[in-house]
Amino acid sequence: MIPKHARILVVDDEPDVLFALKLLLKSEVREVVTEKNPELLLSLLRQQHFDVVLLDMNYRSGQATGNEGFYWLGRILEHNPTTAVILITAYGDVRTAVRALKAGATDFLLKPWHNEQLLQTLAAALQPKTGSKSGGTPKKVVGPAAATALLGESAAMQEVRAIIEKVAPTEANVLLLGENGTGKELVAKSLHEQSRRAARPFVAADVAALSEGLFESELFGHTKGAFTDAQASR
Repeated sequence: MIPKHARILVVDDEPDVLFALKLLLKSEVREVVTEKNPELLLSLLRQQHFDVVLLDMNYRSGQATGNEGFYWLGRILEHNPTTAVILITAYGDVRTAVRALKAGATDFLLKPWHNEQLLQTLAAALQPKTGSKSGGTPKKVVGPAAATALLGESAAMQEVRAIIEKVAPTEANVLLLGENGTGKELVAKSLHEQSRRAARPFVAADVAALSEGLFESELFGHTKGAFTDAQASR
């Protein structure tokens, strides 16, 4: 749940994005301030305290590198290292998400977002602030990661674990590539167990083993009687 006293700053060059976020968040928090010009960002931060900054990563037309977002992320953290910054972009991938988290971002969101997902991300970003008042170190909540043991202590395996830890809490889509037996499903389970969906089911589907006729049924289920031998809904 998002604390009602929270103040949110949204910086994005698209007026429709600013309007949509203000409309979504104004009933959830104490104040939502929107700004389309990132050059005014620091002056806003000096004028008042914001608990979270939602920061777009691209501002100039034709730019999709995200470098502008990384620049302003650095300036925000120089001003106040404790500010929670959530980067938002329409041009994200896992590499960008990992870079964002290493650079100090609290989280990473892709456009278009789902409202429920965005609210959950904000709530998670604000959670450490609540716990820090007691003087203790906020505990990182993860799923039952120990259930999926990735064996090996080589540099390559340590890098795999580090990437999983960085990417799992975000909403980035992940593609795992590798030959049979290299452990793609184990990595997928580990990602799931350290994600915000850890309490929900993990379903592994061997798509190569599905016939064309069973493809939709296996992935999306079916109702009783939908086809021959469909004895029950699943």
